[in-house]
Amino acid sequence: MNKPLLIEIGVEELPAIPFLKELPNIKDKWKKILKENTLLADIELFFTPRRIVLWHKEFPLKQEEQSIELFGPPLDIAYKDGVPTNAALGFAKKCGVDLQKIKHIKKSNKEILYYQKMVEAKESKELLQEMLDKFLKSLNFGKSMRWGSLNDEFIRPIRWLCVMLGDEVVDLKLYGINSSNISYPHRFISYDPYSHSGGKDYFKKLEQNGVIVDPKKREQIILEQFKEIEKSSGFKIEIDKQLLDEVVAITENPHALLGSFEKEFLKLPDEVIILSMREHQRYFPLFDKNRLTNHFVVVSNALCNDFSKIIKGNEKVLRARLSDAIFFYENDIKKGLDSEGLKEISFIDKGGSLYDKLLREQRIANYLNKSFDTNIDNSTINRVFELKNADLLTDMVYEFTELQGIMGYYYAKEMGEDEKIAIAIKEQYLPDGENSELPSSDLSSIVALSYKLDTLLKLFSLNMIPTGTKDPFGLRRAVIGIIRIVIDRGYSFDIKSIINNLSKEYDGVDANRVIEFFLDRIMQYFDANPSIIRSVLDSGERDILKISKKIDALNSIISKSDFKSYSSTFKRVANIIKDMDKNRSEINKELLSEAAEIDLYDAYIDIVNKEYNGYQDRLEALFSLKPQIDRFFDDVMVNVDDDRVKQNRKSLINNIYLEFKEIADIKEIAI
Repeated sequence: MNKPLLIEIGVEELPAIPFLKELPNIKDKWKKILKENTLLADIELFFTPRRIVLWHKEFPLKQEEQSIELFGPPLDIAYKDGVPTNAALGFAKKCGVDLQKIKHIKKSNKEILYYQKMVEAKESKELLQEMLDKFLKSLNFGKSMRWGSLNDEFIRPIRWLCVMLGDEVVDLKLYGINSSNISYPHRFISYDPYSHSGGKDYFKKLEQNGVIVDPKKREQIILEQFKEIEKSSGFKIEIDKQLLDEVVAITENPHALLGSFEKEFLKLPDEVIILSMREHQRYFPLFDKNRLTNHFVVVSNALCNDFSKIIKGNEKVLRARLSDAIFFYENDIKKGLDSEGLKEISFIDKGGSLYDKLLREQRIANYLNKSFDTNIDNSTINRVFELKNADLLTDMVYEFTELQGIMGYYYAKEMGEDEKIAIAIKEQYLPDGENSELPSSDLSSIVALSYKLDTLLKLFSLNMIPTGTKDPFGLRRAVIGIIRIVIDRGYSFDIKSIINNLSKEYDGVDANRVIEFFLDRIMQYFDANPSIIRSVLDSGERDILKISKKIDALNSIISKSDFKSYSSTFKRVANIIKDMDKNRSEINKELLSEAAEIDLYDAYIDIVNKEYNGYQDRLEALFSLKPQIDRFFDDVMVNVDDDRVKQNRKSLINNIYLEFKEIADIKEIAI
């Protein structure tokens, strides 16, 4: 038999960002506990800033009776000379029965102790106290807090608790709060609680009391209000999904309102205005044909008939922030960009100053410029490094750290610097995320690569190497960024050569560890069968661009539906020569006597002497040797008595294998 189960955990205002990070896990954690207690049921999760709600339209009133099997030690351990050992007695105690009731069964070719018992089904309301306590303690919001005299912690103090099975309040107590049938309305309606009878009455009274508990419904309301504002204003709202989720999480009854600010603030860079609105005030900017306007949208949680005071209040707050920004901006322009102050700022403990880092990056940039043969003047590169981090000393970046690089771009332009130098300053940290844009030029790319490579090498020299899931300095992300830039720009980036050369300037760096770190990231980066990536790396290839092209070529061929028929043939090729010296050896055609080996040799020579447009064409040609290889294995005896003939035949197969290995080690491919 089933009844509805309502669980409402009432809290003080939830901080949106940590709550949203844990949100995708909340339902799964509750499901796991339901499964452990054999009480699985469909679930809906709702939330507002003041409540977390778990709702089951149908919830079992009782566990299902179940049979469990317990497996004990093998008989030769359970008994010695017919006398039960501690292992046997301990197993019987675990089962809760006398040893005489324990049976024997055969498992994995061994006789072991065995006991099967029925577990008594409990009523669900008897289990909910323990289940909910475990659930709440499983939620990970980063930082938690204690309140009152409690030792238990939660993201915010729990102020009320409702657990109702049907119309019955389940008698339980969590975090010092007894379960009841009360809830609280929107604060603009009242601070006093009201009662409900659970189920439909709970949801009905919530809405009557100004609370829209379904976050999807709140989001839909906001988006519909956005459309109305766009229609009436003629402007376009830029919807940041992360910001939208945050606004949904901090409102119980959202109302989107249109505000404005003085046009004189538009002389600020767009990024400054947008950041001031989005990060500090949770406002959405409006655009007119891709140009930022002096309007914004704020989503209010207020319930009232006249929102004019709320709009004016938000305009006043934004005006103050933008006034500060204007002051910072104009003051920074007067001072200009100067990197001298970086000498006084530490990059990291024992890692020198930011100025030292700048000089290291500059040396890397000049080295890469020469390696990639980009024909960029060294004077241009050197000028970028004279300016690129100077904005870290500005008032604007001190206030808005997210704008580093971006403000350097604007200030460099104000100083009359070349546009390409200003853009390189702006793009020096790209890519800075999984879906981030990439640098737009060779100059920007070399500057960005230098920043990432120096950070990587310096931290490795200080033994600050990522372990497990910990990567506080984003070194894994830095290597992925290097891979993305290299592939995008088509640079020949030989990991072994470049890291060995650059690491000479960094005391304490183990170049091989850095190279292995790169190879680990390559295994994670490419969207291909891991054995394909491994086969390319095992060929000895260390040029990132070539690795990418080889993986793409091999992946394209292996993804074809008929490739499995090729697999066994080329595995035999690898097996035949597994004990041979893997160096290419000369084949004596005069020692080839069988028709099958002559045909294979002629086809092989024909393929080797051709020119190919790319790795895929070359691989397809090599894989086309399958019929000749199959015939060779069927018709030709390799291990003959004549040692010269045997070695000649092995050399033929070995050379074919080595042709493949110039692209990938085919024996590593598993499909």
